[in-house]
Amino acid sequence: MKSYYGLLIGILILSLWSTHLFFWLNHTIDWLSVWPYIAFLIQTHLYTGIFITAHDAMHGTVCKHRTLNTAMGTLCAALFALNYYPTLNQKHHLHHRFVGTEQDPDYHGGSFWLWYWSFAKQYITWWQILLMALLFNALSLVFEQTNVAIFWALPSVLATFQLFYFGTFIPHRHSPENKHKSVSMPRNHLLAFLSCYFFGYHYEHHDSPATPWWKLYSLKKS
Repeated sequence: MKSYYGLLIGILILSLWSTHLFFWLNHTIDWLSVWPYIAFLIQTHLYTGIFITAHDAMHGTVCKHRTLNTAMGTLCAALFALNYYPTLNQKHHLHHRFVGTEQDPDYHGGSFWLWYWSFAKQYITWWQILLMALLFNALSLVFEQTNVAIFWALPSVLATFQLFYFGTFIPHRHSPENKHKSVSMPRNHLLAFLSCYFFGYHYEHHDSPATPWWKLYSLKKS
């Protein structure tokens, strides 16, 4: 069973994401209540978890069964703004191989916004934008358009900032002088989970990429 823990955790994230999304797509929003705002943040965090699961699949840590691992990675990548898993997989391994250099597709070294623009260009294509627009309109035929925007579209956009800020910009800015050119946030497991599923412990991830996200906390010593 231990070899399937990552798969079960991935299925749990997918289940929470889809159940929470379906509920709020069908829910009448009361803007005077605090719950829609909390739900928006929860959905954003679950979107981040969807991508983190795809990321773990790239390292083969979702499931030791290769076909199941790839299937979960492909599904999660597609659910996160229709990303194409083979492209993500190729570029992410380039990031690990050439971290902090010109050959690293995730690295820019400029200001936050210039770096984010460079990062986005690596992974967002025009066909994605077009298909997302078509899917948005299709969903709006079934559900209230405001709900689709608030609980399906915008959380995926905000999640890209969450992933970029905590998983790329903060760990790799200033190109730290160590073998992984990465730094980690101070040891705080609750904050590390809420910010980016422990990927604030970024040096530890680069030092042990075969460790799944849900075990990264165990590598953080100080």
